[in-house]
Amino acid sequence: MSGTYELGTGQRAGAMSESQLLDTQRAFDSVAADYDGPRGNNELIQRMRLTLWDTVCKALPPGSRLLDLGCGTGIDAVEFAMRDYQVVASDWSPRMIERTHDRAAAAGVEAQVEAVHVGVHQLGRLKGEFDGIYSNFGPLNCAPDLGAVAAECARLLRPGGKLVFSVIGRICPWEVGYYLMKGRFKRARVRAARGATAVGMNRHTIWTHYYLPREFYRAFAPHFALDDYRALSLFMPPPYLVEFYRRHRKGCERLGRLDDRLGARPLLRDMGDHFLITMHRR
Repeated sequence: MSGTYELGTGQRAGAMSESQLLDTQRAFDSVAADYDGPRGNNELIQRMRLTLWDTVCKALPPGSRLLDLGCGTGIDAVEFAMRDYQVVASDWSPRMIERTHDRAAAAGVEAQVEAVHVGVHQLGRLKGEFDGIYSNFGPLNCAPDLGAVAAECARLLRPGGKLVFSVIGRICPWEVGYYLMKGRFKRARVRAARGATAVGMNRHTIWTHYYLPREFYRAFAPHFALDDYRALSLFMPPPYLVEFYRRHRKGCERLGRLDDRLGARPLLRDMGDHFLITMHRR
């Protein structure tokens, strides 16, 4: 599972069931064919993507073995392979895994990208040791048991190895303001929901959780030390408002520079469409 999607009105639920996991799988299967277009790789998404790439490359040297959790169509995995990393790319959507295979083949990096149909709740199926694990655009928001994911990451990661995760945040001022102005009050407070929440994509349902950075880190704290975290798309509009960005490109680019300068500041880093968090194994 991977990518940024427009959130629906939301429906609260408890722990995820197998049927809810399959709902999420079907949702991402349904968009795999065109996920490299505006839905999954527009200009605002790419801007956030570059931040994760830079963070991973600063944390881990070329030649490192990486695990991609929720690889989507393989954009990140192939990019890292082209930078001389070895990548195991995993996803709960078999259609996304097919796209990743095809992308790696087209780029000539099949030997450096191993794509496996494994969801974030199935990491016990993976073997071997990794230097770093990354996840982009919220696959871990769809994990039914974040503590179990943290324990598996600790098993798979070498001592001192790095985690770099892009996670959908709980407080997105742009989103709240935008939907309040439209009078869509239920939609404006979707991220306040606790537990697994139903959100819509392509007439399917994705079951997701929303986190503050401290809520997210709490699940990893027994095994990992926090290095840093920052907001992504705090001043810049969230990716599903890309048409607004295109109409007001110059102004939004100025807002993006504020993201770059201020997104790691205390308090501000707790907000934004996503946050980027970096940890290392104790």
